[in-house]
Amino acid sequence: MNLTVPQLLGDRALTDPDGVALIVHGSAQLTYRQWHERSTALANGLVTRGVGRGDRVGLVFGAADWADYAVAFCGVLAAGAVAVPLSDRLALDDLRFMLENCRATGVVHAAGLAVPEIGWSATVDALDVETSYEKADIAPPEPGDLAQILYTSGTTGRPKGVSATHANLAYGCGAKRRPFAHSRHLVHAFPIGTNAGQAMLINALDAQPAVVTLPRFTPARFASLIESYRAGTVFLVPAMAIELINAKVAERHDLSSVLLLGSAAAPLPSAVAQALTTAFPNATITNYYTSTEAAPAQTIMMFDPDRPGSVGRAIAGGRVRIATAEGEPLAPGETGEVWMRSPAAPRAYYGDPDSGTFRDGWVRMGDLGYIDADGYLYLVDRESDVVKSGAFKVSTIHVEEVVYRHPAVIEAAAFGVPHPVLGTVVTVALATREPLAPEDLRIFLKDRLAPHELPAHVITVDTLPRNAGGKVDKKALRRTMEGT
Repeated sequence: MNLTVPQLLGDRALTDPDGVALIVHGSAQLTYRQWHERSTALANGLVTRGVGRGDRVGLVFGAADWADYAVAFCGVLAAGAVAVPLSDRLALDDLRFMLENCRATGVVHAAGLAVPEIGWSATVDALDVETSYEKADIAPPEPGDLAQILYTSGTTGRPKGVSATHANLAYGCGAKRRPFAHSRHLVHAFPIGTNAGQAMLINALDAQPAVVTLPRFTPARFASLIESYRAGTVFLVPAMAIELINAKVAERHDLSSVLLLGSAAAPLPSAVAQALTTAFPNATITNYYTSTEAAPAQTIMMFDPDRPGSVGRAIAGGRVRIATAEGEPLAPGETGEVWMRSPAAPRAYYGDPDSGTFRDGWVRMGDLGYIDADGYLYLVDRESDVVKSGAFKVSTIHVEEVVYRHPAVIEAAAFGVPHPVLGTVVTVALATREPLAPEDLRIFLKDRLAPHELPAHVITVDTLPRNAGGKVDKKALRRTMEGT
């Protein structure tokens, strides 16, 4: 059954108008009726501003603005336009690049945020007062129409926009049995502008429980949220799981209501998964492996001490294989590239259909791994040097490009080093023309990089080590860090 996102919202508003869809704890909540009415009003406001079918509209919001963001997202799609979700944590330079890259006609944003001057800009409230709740004469989108462009940092340095149709986003939705039916509330803390965050938005439209989030994650706040709502389902990233464990929240909060705890965005270390089974005594601990490019294809692994390194098997009609760079399948146990295939309409890089990542319905994941004889996938290493810090991916090439703008910098190399909470953080090695204190570099970078891209460590070297091919030897730099 091919549906569109506006159809999902309209059907839910019709069958469960007073049901609570989304709660931002201490801030706002949306019923399905409110969500539908406000999105319709916003769609009308967009049409009044001249937004047409297929136009790209940037959406810049923060974690405290999930309710307004949900309204804006569905309103843009109801107008027949394409939503471009963007986090308020991005640097203005990156926001401008993304909006220009997708040729956005305008921006809907949270109140009080500074956004690049790209076409028009407006808040949700401003668009709401410009129109009425009467539905404008807008042709509804089709399942094959483009619905979303989500930017992700790739290995080439600059973020790439991953496009998804309505059929892709709504795949598997609208079934008689709604997902997570064991729960009245689903709690998460994923950022807006990430693939995991978008999955939670679709859950708010289609799943049984109300989706609950909070303006800012801290272990105590998150645990208190779970306890107060008696949440049956919880989603987080490994960094959050580590913080919860280190803060010993289970000693102060009753987390026994949780029956499913899902971890996404990065592999969940087995030691962390084991600790979670103690903190959440009734929960099945589950690791989800996918990517912005491959979704909704994914593997799922219910924590199994006998398979501590596995990220599971493909589910719900998706497929995973290990292959060469040319796509030739490899035998079980052989290490090669991880490829995934979605059962839904595939995604693509916006404006770059021949990137090499998408091939004949398959997606090259950028990871190396192998599949055992029972079909379980194991990741071996990342092909690139992209740093995964908490819920975010950081391009080291992009960091280097910005560091090079400092007049004192001769050479720069960015790479990842382990961190007990975030998994990995960015480190920058510099050769400089004159002394440059780490604090001064961070001040220079503060408005040019997002917070998660800022280097946690800065080291100065005479020259950067290079291999025989002339490329910077980042393994040698990591060994240097280990010795400091």
